[in-house]
Amino acid sequence: MDHSKAPVLEALTAYHESGQKPFTPPGHKQARGADPRVRSVLGDAVFSSDVLATSGLDDRRSSHGVLEKAQELMADAVGARHTFFSTCGSSLSVKSAMLSVAGPHEKLLVGRDAHKSVVSGLILSGIEPVWVEPQWDAERHLAHPPSAEGFAAAFREHPDARGALVTSPTPYGTCSDLGAITEACHALGKPVIVDEAWGAHLPFHADLPTWAMDAGADVCVTSVHKMGSGLEQGSVFHLQGDLVKPEVLKSREDLLGTTSPSVLIYAALDGWRRQMVEHGKTLYDDALALAQDVRSQISAIDGFHVHGRDDFCGPGRSADMDPLQIIIDITALGTTGYRAADWIREHHHINLHLSDHRRISAQLTHADDEATTAGLITALRDLAAHAADLRPAPRVEVPPPGRLRLEQSMLPRDAFFGRTEQIPWERAEGRISAEMLTPYPPGIPAVLPGERLNADVLTYLRTGVDAGMVVPDAVDKDVKTVRVVARD
Repeated sequence: MDHSKAPVLEALTAYHESGQKPFTPPGHKQARGADPRVRSVLGDAVFSSDVLATSGLDDRRSSHGVLEKAQELMADAVGARHTFFSTCGSSLSVKSAMLSVAGPHEKLLVGRDAHKSVVSGLILSGIEPVWVEPQWDAERHLAHPPSAEGFAAAFREHPDARGALVTSPTPYGTCSDLGAITEACHALGKPVIVDEAWGAHLPFHADLPTWAMDAGADVCVTSVHKMGSGLEQGSVFHLQGDLVKPEVLKSREDLLGTTSPSVLIYAALDGWRRQMVEHGKTLYDDALALAQDVRSQISAIDGFHVHGRDDFCGPGRSADMDPLQIIIDITALGTTGYRAADWIREHHHINLHLSDHRRISAQLTHADDEATTAGLITALRDLAAHAADLRPAPRVEVPPPGRLRLEQSMLPRDAFFGRTEQIPWERAEGRISAEMLTPYPPGIPAVLPGERLNADVLTYLRTGVDAGMVVPDAVDKDVKTVRVVARD
């Protein structure tokens, strides 16, 4: 296929050149109706390319196949059988994938390190999750992805499960052994969904971790806006094999997706595919070399430990890691990642990626260079020099893994939509949660609807919030009260 083509971008160019006059949405009519104060910030180019996908970019019948051609090019670029674009982020794409494999009251194996969007899918669908536990690193207080044996064991216990959902890479850049997981699932005729939101770049360089389609996964969901050049909410989901039908996956996306997709997001996805096919190898040659240099410079700063393969990969841990996710343990500074991230933002206007009770992280992409990373290194050196100002930090009481995991006592859907009450956190032990409680980022829920709360997890969240943790999906964001299932 001719990857110099970009069907969406070319259709936008033709739209502009033809001088079409819309008597359709959007109501701003090519920026003319937009407030000048808005136009001064966003620019007119945003509005001029904000057109309808049909009766705008394409005709009413979509007979020019603009979007279809762009999706075919994306599939060809990465070696998938089918590709679908989404303008509602991977939060929608992963729900579509889940619903294409399992339905209400059917079982789906899900790694317990799943993103909150997966839990939202369970709530909406009524799917019964069978949780597969991550591999806990007691030394680093970090959960590595579930193992292939963990998924195989779950299928032995629940042979009626319809398939499996794996998160890889995690927001920490750690990767599952997808090849072994898909082999175990396919031996039973079960499909594998991979939430690869953090892996849009993986197909385009041999020195990056193996991406889901190459590992044999059936459906792969990717957030192009996270590690690629897409606009926010730009997502794609890929399909191969015969275990999931393309018409089923598309119908589930139609059920959940917007009827007013953003052509701006489509255009960025289309252009990113062309960029990667033509220049991806060179761009990631440079990005990987830069990441290696940045890792070395940060490692030389007193009080910093940059996690590498020796920390994250091996038996009982991850199968691989993405070196562009630079995870830094700052335990030796005597402060928390929350305080460190806030200090760097305040004093250097640099926004870090993740922060937790003992780590901060910086996400590099093909867009970074020595100029951007120089500012990061300067900020981190300054942080180390001012660490005393951030001590003593409030202590986050992280429970051992056996107490961090909660019993699933109800379906997430039943707990979320049932009768509820809001009670003080001190009285919530033993009650069933009716809400998600998710430290964010990375967005992996500590508590799910339907799980029975214990004192350890409640104390972890309360001490975490006092230390700077953000729990945005809680009804009470301070977690001084908790929403639970009402008692009869």
